[in-house]
Amino acid sequence: MRKAKPKKRYVLPDPKYKETLVTKFVNNLMYEGKKSLSYSIFYDALALVEKKTNDNGLDVWKKALNNVMPSVEVKSRRVGGATFQVPTEVRPDRKVSVGMKWLIKYARSRGEKTMVDRLAAEIVAAAKGEGAAVKKKDDTHRMAEANKAFSHFRF
Repeated sequence: MRKAKPKKRYVLPDPKYKETLVTKFVNNLMYEGKKSLSYSIFYDALALVEKKTNDNGLDVWKKALNNVMPSVEVKSRRVGGATFQVPTEVRPDRKVSVGMKWLIKYARSRGEKTMVDRLAAEIVAAAKGEGAAVKKKDDTHRMAEANKAFSHFRF
């Protein structure tokens, strides 16, 4: 290591639920610094989730996030002119951030009219264990399982 590691930045909890995880999610959801719009999209989506499932929206969202977070992933590693996909464990903080990014990415690519509807539908689907974000996690795990033979190249 040549330079010192950057200091860990801690985010403040959100105003409604007092959760730092919500703030991180909203920060990932945000475009061009429009945080208040992100908050309104997220809170409206959770309200819609509550209406759809008759359950606490925050609990459903946390369950969806847990269903989307990967535990292993593959990283490319060059060994003697050949590139191998080496399965590696995912760090806990990376697990959370990757899960959030997948949830948002696949919510954006859905067909509903507004982002609130898309996000709510993806959260409900992920909480049930279906939807595109959960499929992405399963594909990642399947790829890591298929390349288990190259795990001795781990760095």
